[in-house]
Amino acid sequence: MHCSIAQAVGVVAEPWTPLILRDLFLGLRRFDDLAEDLGISRNLLTRRLEHLIAAGVVEKRPYQERPVRHEYVLTDAGRDIVPALMTLMAWGDRWSTPPGGPPALLVHSCGERFTPVVTCPHCGGEATADTVTAVRGPGAAQGPGTMLLSAPS
Repeated sequence: MHCSIAQAVGVVAEPWTPLILRDLFLGLRRFDDLAEDLGISRNLLTRRLEHLIAAGVVEKRPYQERPVRHEYVLTDAGRDIVPALMTLMAWGDRWSTPPGGPPALLVHSCGERFTPVVTCPHCGGEATADTVTAVRGPGAAQGPGTMLLSAPS
């Protein structure tokens, strides 16, 4: 689909992918550690990591030469998705909290705990379904999933 959301979903929306990205963000880097923490099969983890590497979201780096062993790290594109993961976490904390409350809290570099909120960089106002309107962009084109944005103005 000719849609940024559809393109992003193609990279990160398989159920294991956000969890792999979460673990990489939290500092797990080695294959065995990821497999153990997630409880995911090694074959599935291999496929997901290969997909993320091909998409430019994760980089595979050697950390040992004999035998060769690799670690996985977020690229710039991978680090740029972390705020979206934090926003998804905030939604889960609000609408789908596990028993006992949120399993993790976020602390900003200023030392304060916070809940992510998407804001307008111009006015600082909160960006919500009630305050934002999507308009036709320069890449709008007709195709599946783009009917509203690709219609002539």
